[in-house]
Amino acid sequence: MTTDASTLEPATAPSSDTPGTQKTQGFVLRIVGAAAFAHLLNDLIQAMLPAVFPMLKTQFALSFAQIGMIALTYQATASLLQPWVGLYTDKHPKPYLLPCGMAITLVGIALLATAGSYPMLLLASAVVGVGSATFHPEASRVARMASGGRFGTAQSTFQVGGNTGSAIGPLLTALIVIPHGQPAIAWFIVAAIAAIFVLFRITNWTLQHGHAQMKGVARKAGEGLTRAGMIQAVAVICVLMFAKFVYIAAITNYFTFYLIQRFHLSVQDSQLYLFIFLAAVAAGTFAGGPVGDRIGRKAVIWISFLGVAPFALALPYANLFWTAALAIPIGLVMSSAFAALVVYAQEAVPGRVGMVSGMMFGLMFGIGGIGAAGLGQLADARGIVWVFHLTSFLPLLGLATAFLPDTRKPRAH
Repeated sequence: MTTDASTLEPATAPSSDTPGTQKTQGFVLRIVGAAAFAHLLNDLIQAMLPAVFPMLKTQFALSFAQIGMIALTYQATASLLQPWVGLYTDKHPKPYLLPCGMAITLVGIALLATAGSYPMLLLASAVVGVGSATFHPEASRVARMASGGRFGTAQSTFQVGGNTGSAIGPLLTALIVIPHGQPAIAWFIVAAIAAIFVLFRITNWTLQHGHAQMKGVARKAGEGLTRAGMIQAVAVICVLMFAKFVYIAAITNYFTFYLIQRFHLSVQDSQLYLFIFLAAVAAGTFAGGPVGDRIGRKAVIWISFLGVAPFALALPYANLFWTAALAIPIGLVMSSAFAALVVYAQEAVPGRVGMVSGMMFGLMFGIGGIGAAGLGQLADARGIVWVFHLTSFLPLLGLATAFLPDTRKPRAH
């Protein structure tokens, strides 16, 4: 598969400087950091939704299957739209899409805080999903644009912001929403407003420096895979994403229910254990990118899946103390895979950053949503403890990493 040179050009609007006068800035820490902080705020809001599931289940008398449908609705809108947003903006730049998408998320928060029925909860979840769909592919593009060729480091920095937000979200929910009820969800509007401000600043930098930055990034990118190699890579990535995000969906959406049922914890105490896991995910995410820049993406993916398997298999048999203790290495080790997978896919298909990022984040949300809905059905039928026994085998699917083509080898012309 050949790559047109025009596809390596930036998806940005013209700035006041001509392309000939712009200079690349290398790794732009303030922009990568700003994108990571916006990701923190965005995912803090997204993590609030599953954190309020126990409260909504009681308030609206919902079944596990209905909880799973709320998660599926949110994640389906996010997953289905993200690749199309990325594909469109690869060809037709929309620099202000980032703050506009966050404004949509703000509307979704307001709907969730005032919803009075199950259908309204589904609608609010869908709107929040639309906001997420516009954020991830464009923000990931900005992180790569500002990477100066350190793609793994930039992607993992961006991703650790999101994982930090995912860890903080349930904690804030336990402190603010659970004691005061559904209307307190509106406090998360403050996070959306802060994110809109940050994203406007990022957009201004993109308009001024995006062209030169993307030209510099294009020179450091690889040539990609052949068509057959890309088909093989996509098939393996789908297997790995399924294993990772169905397992993550089990913990993110149902860990609190598991702890409440098995160890008789309160809702607030169970949220603290979820925070421990998500904090470990945030702490471990950053390592995957820089290490992948040095030793290769495949090595990081191998370590991520097979390294976590013993801990995952032991989790359903552990007491409360060891459940918390095992959640930490599970979060630390498994979290390194996603940044490595995203950069691997971007290396496999250079020049299609938005589409690839949208596809990867879309797969993440789609698989997570389908997994959440399916696990909810299984929990109603067999019990939540049985579900955690079943999902403990998922990391073993990481053996599929052996079939990933090596993007470091130059392809044959």
